[in-house]
Amino acid sequence: MVDVVTLVETAIADDPPALASEPGIIRSGYSQELDELRSIRHSGKGYIASLEARERQKTGIPSLKVKFNQVFGYFIEVTNSNLPLVPAYYIRKQTLVNCERFVTEELQQYEEKVLGAEERIATLERELFAQVRKEVGAQGFRVQATARLLGELDVYVSLSEVAMKNEFVRPQLTDGDEIYIRQGRHPVVELQSRPFIPNDLYLNATTDQLIILTGPNMGGKSTYLRQTALILILAQMGSFVPAKEARLGCVDRIYTRVGASDNLAKGRSTFMVEMIETANILNTATVRSLILLDEVGRGTATFDGLSLAWAIAEYLVQDPSHRAKTLFATHYHELTKMSEVHPGVKNYCMAIQEAGKEIIFLRKVTPGAADKSYGIEVARLAGMPHKVLIRANRILERLERKEIDLTGRARRRSADEVLDEMQKSLFE
Repeated sequence: MVDVVTLVETAIADDPPALASEPGIIRSGYSQELDELRSIRHSGKGYIASLEARERQKTGIPSLKVKFNQVFGYFIEVTNSNLPLVPAYYIRKQTLVNCERFVTEELQQYEEKVLGAEERIATLERELFAQVRKEVGAQGFRVQATARLLGELDVYVSLSEVAMKNEFVRPQLTDGDEIYIRQGRHPVVELQSRPFIPNDLYLNATTDQLIILTGPNMGGKSTYLRQTALILILAQMGSFVPAKEARLGCVDRIYTRVGASDNLAKGRSTFMVEMIETANILNTATVRSLILLDEVGRGTATFDGLSLAWAIAEYLVQDPSHRAKTLFATHYHELTKMSEVHPGVKNYCMAIQEAGKEIIFLRKVTPGAADKSYGIEVARLAGMPHKVLIRANRILERLERKEIDLTGRARRRSADEVLDEMQKSLFE
């Protein structure tokens, strides 16, 4: 590649213009003709002064002047009293009352160069650039091979730099089905939110196959899901990972159902998009997959959403061909009861600390289930009007009381009647 590099360094300017059609792309010294044209363009006054001095010395006419106008271009002006000293090679151009004007072959050639310099510079630069491009293009396979190697090297160097600066560790990749991460971190969030609270994770295909993750909004559930996916991706692409220790069985796919979106152009609501994506996960995931589900079922009525969420989780636990390792973040606390029925289900929650009426997000994943979602407290942090918060608390208390009261009578009343009575409490 030395020959190609040398050609480019010799021919192309250090700071070339953005377009090849703009002047200045060819380096000075590469073309003698181009350098002369540029010299003519930039040093016209100096050349004329030099020519004038030489002609005065040759002819002995001290008042001789070289001038320019738009009609005749460049010419030599000699007063009538000095006409006998005019040499024979001067060509008469114009006769005036007190003087005469002449041109010489040299002056005509210079005029042609000056008037055509700009156009010729542009043309010559395009020709030279096309020639250089053709020569480099002939070595395209070598350039591309070098670019690929440099690109690969750049990836390795970048990953190494990130690992060194952010205390990443080398993961242990195994043929097993375990995913063990000690003090894992989100590689992007931790750069924006320090100190970042690290968290552990353990999954396998049998005893810890599905984690039900509960906790308040803003507690860190989504970050925990995302950091797990990123750690797996980084490890399997050959990078160190943001953790203290990682022992990872390789996964064939990482499925995610995170966030809310719609597709109005195709007539799909947010919930429809959620169901389509979830259906794709359930139909294609394998025992070697990792599934991350965030608030599945929230886009429809509470009972419908809870029923779907339960059935989806149960399907992932019970179906032998789809027992993918799964993190399921949810506000449906009823799902935590699955751990009593299915030994592969484990409950974890985002820890918080209550200080009076306020809550502190500890961002720590701990064993167990959250007892509530603290949605009203999060609304208060968001700046919701105080009257709305007071009313919401009263409604919540009444709903919770009714739910407790009605639970004991559930055998004697239909689900519709129970729901009816709970809804009426909103207007008491």
